[in-house]
Order: sequence, then structure tokens, then C-alpha cells
Amino acid sequence: FDSHGHGYSAMAQWTRLHVDADFTDHVAAFVEFDCINEWGTQFRSNYVTGADFRNPGEVGLYQSYIDVQELFGSPLALRVGRQELNFGSGWLVGPNDAGPAPEWGLSFDGIRLTYSGEAFAADVWSTKLAENSPLEQDGDVDFYGAYVTYTGVENLALDAYYLLVRDARAVEADTQDTPWSRLDILEHLLDMDSYGPTYLNTAGLRAAGELNGFDYEAEVAYQWGEADQVGALFKSFFYGDNHANFDEWAANVQLGYTFDVAWGPRLYIGYAYFGGEDNRDVTLWEMINPFTRPTASLSFNRLFSNWSYSGILDGTEFSNVHFYRAGGSVSPTESLELTLDVVSMRSDEAFGAPLHIKVGRWRIPVGNEYWSFLTTDNSKDLGWEMVLAATYQYSEALYFSAGWDHLFVGPGLEQGNFNGANGLDFNGGTGDDDADYFFFETGISF
Repeated sequence: FDSHGHGYSAMAQWTRLHVDADFTDHVAAFVEFDCINEWGTQFRSNYVTGADFRNPGEVGLYQSYIDVQELFGSPLALRVGRQELNFGSGWLVGPNDAGPAPEWGLSFDGIRLTYSGEAFAADVWSTKLAENSPLEQDGDVDFYGAYVTYTGVENLALDAYYLLVRDARAVEADTQDTPWSRLDILEHLLDMDSYGPTYLNTAGLRAAGELNGFDYEAEVAYQWGEADQVGALFKSFFYGDNHANFDEWAANVQLGYTFDVAWGPRLYIGYAYFGGEDNRDVTLWEMINPFTRPTASLSFNRLFSNWSYSGILDGTEFSNVHFYRAGGSVSPTESLELTLDVVSMRSDEAFGAPLHIKVGRWRIPVGNEYWSFLTTDNSKDLGWEMVLAATYQYSEALYFSAGWDHLFVGPGLEQGNFNGANGLDFNGGTGDDDADYFFFETGISF
């Protein structure tokens, strides 16, 4: 949102190739490779000197698993290996392949057990997100979950789930090579340099279905648990918050209606909320005391979401925010779909910025690094966004999509708030110019 800065323009390509095989006794194998690159970033020659020095795009193993259906003659299925996970609408756990521009996909290394009944289905899984052995005895990051779906009521699916991310990577106070390193005994006595494993627990409920032209979806989730990995980021001098805890709610509601007339117009409204907090204000004593332990600012962690509410701001990790949404679509032909989406964005909690005096377009700071305890809350109004897009299905295998996304910058973006990276990144604060994003996308599958 700064006309003095550079824009971003690139062509990205995602190529995936898979092979699957069915064996006897309900056993199958699936292997998929992918390669992600932006045009012009991996060309192998320098035209000036003719030197050939650049590396080609890396081909990675995206999925590789074994499926066993009807395990021991039961309605159980077992999947072992690297695999995508996608539950419900992908609001918290999805493969990261949605959105107006190419995303990069997401797969998990682990084991998944699935039960499939007539009106009841259940999944449990255990995956490894990071392996740090032998550097640490217990320094891994693991993701576990259970997801249950009931479809015994016509036109309605009811889901309930529990998710757990356990992060046991070691974090220590940054007092090495300083005079304070001589206070190790005091640190231990005061429990200042002790950070335990992070336990990010998430429980949620979801309902979705269709009835008489209406389609609806409602989901609510609550997070709790120890948050030492995030708490360690909030340091005034040496010590972070080793008593930080997750304690936030999130919700997503959407209602649509499709008219039974020519072009099949559909209208929808929606609302999403991701709770957040901003405890970054400090007192004068906290500012000058090297032993102070700040209070962490924790927002709802969107985990591995497949939802993007803003093509410019939200990379599926925008939090500490309210989204108010509306839009519609029409299909003039069987192959062409036109969509219009509008979203208004507002921070849940505002950032307490250094106190300033505004004179016209100029902001003269009063609070600075020496007087940082003098603050005033920024505006919560982040602005609103409009997306106009068209998708043409040329054939069953080939599609084209193009669109225009315009962001009307609000004062909360001009001044800046902490919304990105699940509420940990400061976005905005560079200017009040609106932003535009144009995209063209094509894909073929065979």
C-alpha cells in the first residue's frame, strides 16, 4: 500500500506427476512427485558470460503411501506414508491448494486410520512435522487428531474433532556471553530460563448441508494449551513469557442461495472470526527492568487452513481479525463462471503504537525507543476488498481463470496492526494507497 515501493509480478508453475497401483487383498500404493518454480529464477545460464551455474528446480516427493482397505475384513482403512489431509471444508486442516493463485500443496508424514459406516465415519492420525533426533532427546514436532462425521440426518453433515500439535523443541533464555550469564542459579530459582513443550489443543464442531436451494456451513473451534514456543518470542531483554497459554475462539459461518433460473445465480453472505490479543504495551518499569517477563500476545492459530479470505492479505494465516463477507456467481454458459466477492476486515484487538501527533498526512512520533510506554491504539478498521474473477472450463482437463482484486486500505492498515502469521506479524503501516492484484491461472490434468 505504498506507491513508492516496488510491485510484485511473477509467473509460478506447479507440476505434479503421480503413479498408483492396485494389488490384491485391497492393497494399493500411490506415489506423487511435484516441482514448484517461478519462471526466470532457475535458468541455467548467464547470457552475459555464458556461464552455466544455476540449479534446476528441485523435484520433491509430495505423496507416497500404502492404502489397505477393509482391514482384517472390517470397515477400517489404513494409510501409511506421506499424504494429504483434508477434513470438513479444510478450514483448519487442508492440502493448501485453494485460492485464486497457485498454492504449493501440503502433505504430512504419518499414519491414518479411517472407519467408514453407513451414517458414521471417523479418522484418527499421527504425523511427524519435524524430526530433530539426535540433536535433542525429545525435540520433535508432532500433529495428532481425531475427526468424526455423522450423516444420519438428510441434507446435513455434523462433524466433531480434536487436534493436537506438540512442539518439544528446546528454547533457552538468550543470556549467553553477557554479564547476566553469571546469574544461572538465580535464573533457575526464579524459573526464568525454563521453557517447556508447546501443547496446542483445538476442539471444534461443524455443520454443513444443502436444502431447497440453500447451502450452509457453520464451524466453531476453541484453542487452549501451553504456548512456550510463541511466548519465547516476546522478550524485552532476555526473558520471554514461559507461562503463555493459548486461549482463543474462532468461528466461520456462511449461507448461500442458488436461484433456479437461467445462469444459475448464487448469492452468499458469511462471517469469520479469529480471536486475538495484543499485550505489547509496556510500563516504564517493564521497559527499564532487564528481568521483566512480558506477557505474550497470542491469537488463534489457523493451523493448516485451506481458506483464504483475502487474496492480498490472507495467506491462510491471517488472525486477530473479523471478516464480513458477501458475494455471488453466475454461469452464462456451462463452461463459464463469473464471481464477485467482497470482504470487510477489522482487527479484533488493536496495536498500541508509540504515541504520535498527526499533522495532515504526517505522523510525528512522541513515543520512541526511549519512551515506548507512551502509546495510543491504532484503528481496527483494516479496510475492505473486492475480487472479480472468471473461470472458463475449456474441457474436462483444461481450465483458464483470471481476475482482479482491489484492496481499499483502511486506517488500521495505514497505521498497522498485528494480523499476519497468526497474529505475530505487523502488516501495513507504510501508507494509505490502495492495492491491486491481477492474476491469470491455467491448469491441465490428465
